Amino acid sequence: MSDTDEADDQRYDPASVEQKWQQVWADLDPFRAADDSPREKRYALTMFPYPSGDLHMGHAEVFALHDVAARYWWLRGYEVLNPMGFDSFGLNAENAAIRDNEHPATFTYANIAISTESCKKFGTSFDWSRTLNTSDPEYYRWTQWLFLKFRERGLAYRKESPVNWCPVDQTVLANEQVIDGHCERCGAEVTKRELTQWYFKITEYAQELLDNLDVLAPTWPDRVINAQRNWIGRSEGAHVTFEVVDGEPLTVYTTRPDTLFGATFMVVAADAHLAAQLVTDEQRPAYDAYLEEVRKASDIERLSTERPKTGVFLGRYAVNPVNGEQIPIWAADYVLPDYGTGAIMAVPAQDQRDWEFAQKFDLPIVRTVQPPADWEGEAYVGPGPAVNSANDEISLDGMEVDEAKTAIIGWLEQQRAGTGAVNFRLRDWLLSRQRYWGAPIPIVHCAKCGEVPVPEDQLPVLLPELRGADLTPRGVSPLAAAEDWVNVDCPSCGGPAKRDSDTMDTFVDSSWYFLRYCSPHETDRAFDTDLVNAWGPCDVYIGGVEHAVLHLLYARFFTMVLNDMGLVGFREPFSAQLNQGTVINEGAKMSKSKGNGVRLGEQLAAFGVDAVRLTLVFAGPPEDDIDWADMSPTGSVRFLQRAWRLSGDVTSPVGADASGGDVELRRATAHAVHEAGELVEGFRFNVMIARVMELVNATRKAIDSGCGPADPAVREAAEAVAIMLSLVAPYTAEEMWSRLGHEPTVARTSWPSVDPDLLVESSVTAVVQVQGKVKARLEVSPDIAASELEALALAEPAVARAIEGREVRRVIVREPSLVNVVV
Repeated sequence: MSDTDEADDQRYDPASVEQKWQQVWADLDPFRAADDSPREKRYALTMFPYPSGDLHMGHAEVFALHDVAARYWWLRGYEVLNPMGFDSFGLNAENAAIRDNEHPATFTYANIAISTESCKKFGTSFDWSRTLNTSDPEYYRWTQWLFLKFRERGLAYRKESPVNWCPVDQTVLANEQVIDGHCERCGAEVTKRELTQWYFKITEYAQELLDNLDVLAPTWPDRVINAQRNWIGRSEGAHVTFEVVDGEPLTVYTTRPDTLFGATFMVVAADAHLAAQLVTDEQRPAYDAYLEEVRKASDIERLSTERPKTGVFLGRYAVNPVNGEQIPIWAADYVLPDYGTGAIMAVPAQDQRDWEFAQKFDLPIVRTVQPPADWEGEAYVGPGPAVNSANDEISLDGMEVDEAKTAIIGWLEQQRAGTGAVNFRLRDWLLSRQRYWGAPIPIVHCAKCGEVPVPEDQLPVLLPELRGADLTPRGVSPLAAAEDWVNVDCPSCGGPAKRDSDTMDTFVDSSWYFLRYCSPHETDRAFDTDLVNAWGPCDVYIGGVEHAVLHLLYARFFTMVLNDMGLVGFREPFSAQLNQGTVINEGAKMSKSKGNGVRLGEQLAAFGVDAVRLTLVFAGPPEDDIDWADMSPTGSVRFLQRAWRLSGDVTSPVGADASGGDVELRRATAHAVHEAGELVEGFRFNVMIARVMELVNATRKAIDSGCGPADPAVREAAEAVAIMLSLVAPYTAEEMWSRLGHEPTVARTSWPSVDPDLLVESSVTAVVQVQGKVKARLEVSPDIAASELEALALAEPAVARAIEGREVRRVIVREPSLVNVVV
């Protein structure tokens, strides 16, 4: 009887076994990592989720993919740290608390309980003994401690500056949290405000953050590496000093100092402090009116090449250091205040935005790079010889760009009018947030002593018990209104003082959580350095590409600082990274408004956990998007039935010697196991599943063709299927392992060993071509001699017919796989 004809009572029922194995796993705790294990350590990390509710399809995908790697390492004999926690501070809980007149913790911890239960049901191999929540005081105590340590090193500071402001969430945003001019969380259009805020000096590490990308490139996704390179944005140029008529000298940064002779005006960001300082009394009314308009535009809008150029003359002139000409200083919106000094030298002949501005306001245009003879454009930014670039002391004329750059920088340095310089697009990390549900900044402000750190023995600075309407955004942090909390004695002088009422960006919490996992119950320090060095850096980090710049860059920065502090022994936190794609439906991102949402719970109830996991992993390469409308969980159910039935067909005893079994089946098993290991290590999980499916089919074919269930080769194959399948379908694998006579758990057995002799092909297919066209295929021995292969090929009737009547000029033999006859 074939497996398709079995009675209903022989069908594998997922619902009946899931609860059974959840209890077994809870009792055995097979994935608890032992710090003192003699086994080699591996650290498998997945980006911890925000507890906004139950798991969704995106969680299911990343957990299924992550589990393949973690379970494989256990089977390979490693001690695996695979923890899970929750990024539990943030705006969603706070907004829910306002809506429901609750405390944010109510929403947060209820969802953590739901998510934890769902994770366990999903069969994930997490070590739940190490769970942490970033909103727990025992965690954010150390977030505050790290802030103070960064401040001691000059890496945390406070300054007034224009900041991104979300008018809906009523809080500032880091540059990285503004997507196309909108808040990444709520989608509101971002505006600018002038506020005094806390920053981390990430720019101190800009060069190393950039350089280390070369080291990470072989094991990180290309798009993540490129995103970080672009965000850091290193450029080489010069700082050039312009004297200002009746004012202080003005320094600008330029990547093209070779075009200095073509600088015919200067532009200052309208919202930079510099513009307000430069504007004359006569021009101030016009400037103030213009500034109001500029503040309504987002940075993205201001930098758009489609935006009409606007500006206002500040009434001042600067002196071009190479020719002594006085050039007007304008304020405009296409320069941003945090770029360099907030001012640029405008060279309209070599920059299209400057060209358009010059045309609009009738300003001079002088070419300093000769465009090609057929050039018909406006500003020319390509290579070419310098022109119109000479004075009594230096001439750049005729020099190509690089040579001209070197020459003018040398001249500027001799004249003390400038220096060579490196600039970065990266800006310091703005970490203050004007919301409640986050780690309070552990600083007290005293009129006498200034900024005073909270003493370490007074950490954590606990959040006061606010809820509901008390959390309503009001432009300043709700903490500022909690008078009993905010008013304190100065830790330094004892006089009246106020706590800092801002909280930290939640990206601060997630910049070091992976270190805390190594010793999550530590009470005397943030983490055990010895254990961090034993487990870290993380061997693989799996999560969404949406964190390519934000979280990953911040975590890298934190690790470098902590290494400088002697707290960790490595400078990069994640040795390898894998991004999963997005689960969409009907060609679009799932949303309630589109009516295309897919509920994970409904899919699990309909098909079982294993079928959903298998479908997600088998859908394609991990980094590709998955359209659930095109997926077939039903097909996954059928395959799992076939695999499960194999375990019931085996009649040979446990431990039976397979060496005398069916050779072809043993060979198929060896190849499947060998290739599956290589595929997992290369993150080609979907192809690994294909190899398991092929082995299931080969085993069924062997049984049906007379091999017999008592043949130990069948047991060998079925056991290999169970072990490999445990990476993706743990419930089915455990059932198979049990039916095969083994004690649980299959997850902690060993990866199947492979006899190398079985990997040697007994025959290979040699392709025979005539004039490059395939005429025959021959099955030959892998060690066939070239002369023998040539003779067999020429004797093949189809080959003989192809060359009949023509002279054979040459026979090219690449034994054992190719013969090419040239006639």
